[in-house]
Amino acid sequence: MKELSLYILDLVQNSLRAEAKNIQIMVKDSISQDRLEIAIKDDGYGMDQALLSKVAEPFVTTRTTRQIGMGIPLFKMAAELTGGTFCISSTPGQGTTLQGIFTRSHIDIPPMGDMTETIVTLVQGAPDVDFLYTNETDMNVFRFDTKDIREVLEDVPLNAPDVLHWIREHLTAAISETN
Repeated sequence: MKELSLYILDLVQNSLRAEAKNIQIMVKDSISQDRLEIAIKDDGYGMDQALLSKVAEPFVTTRTTRQIGMGIPLFKMAAELTGGTFCISSTPGQGTTLQGIFTRSHIDIPPMGDMTETIVTLVQGAPDVDFLYTNETDMNVFRFDTKDIREVLEDVPLNAPDVLHWIREHLTAAISETN
């Protein structure tokens, strides 16, 4: 994958397959610390120790449709290529948390990509899931929570075209202000 936003999209798909109902996506970009941190936390099925110990290896997957699982290993490799780190923790029945820390000045760090489209795609494809997206820089913090939107909209689905249009515009403006 060429952009970190696409890694995030792929990794959150794992959370959705694990039937998570609450997914947190955190991007913390610190120029002063020369570090970019990406964390994803869900309340899905979680993994037992046996699967957790090998999930970062290529070709490990729980899918029955194909025997290749590359999202986690590629994300881990991308972080480590920049001199960063990767960690994953999981508890069966409680969910999974993964974190990649990148050295932001390293030549091998992929560009962030379009987080607005990543979040809009996730909301559109899983309108009943609650997403909390936090984008933090040295100067600002932006928080996008579908629970807040759901509260205002009441019975209007999050994947209604007008709602998605508003979410796209809101995210675009807020992310550009934060960065």
